[in-house]
Amino acid sequence: MRMSSIKKIVTAIVTVFIATQFIQPSRNKSDQLLAADITKTVGLPENVKAVFKKSCYDCHSNNTSYLVYANIQPLGWLMANHVKNGKENLNFSEFGTYAKRKQFNKLRAIATSIKDGSMPLESYTMMHNDARLSKENKETIINWISKIKDSLSAGN
Repeated sequence: MRMSSIKKIVTAIVTVFIATQFIQPSRNKSDQLLAADITKTVGLPENVKAVFKKSCYDCHSNNTSYLVYANIQPLGWLMANHVKNGKENLNFSEFGTYAKRKQFNKLRAIATSIKDGSMPLESYTMMHNDARLSKENKETIINWISKIKDSLSAGN
């Protein structure tokens, strides 16, 4: 391959990369704490609330904290997709709108995901090291879910 062909290919790649920077995904950012937020509807203890906010809320609420890398495409698109999928599976901002049975099932799924290590996602904790769940954090959440599940189960 000749040098001029390589320059054209590199120029094309750089041009496409720069052009993609102008296509930003919408932001999942709301400063409102909805009445349906889990913190208002279930009565989270402060220690559970702190863990959820640090390790879960970016992908599972209506308020994501964005780091600088989210402005660089395609990383921003990947993050937007993670948030979209996370909110489709569980949205803490809308937890109170779920039927009691769904709340019960979501809490059970949270405990299972924590136990099997599938949440928080490794791709998330790579960039947000403080979101990793310690053994104590896991026990705190699982114990709280065990207590609250009983009251939700009784409501069915």
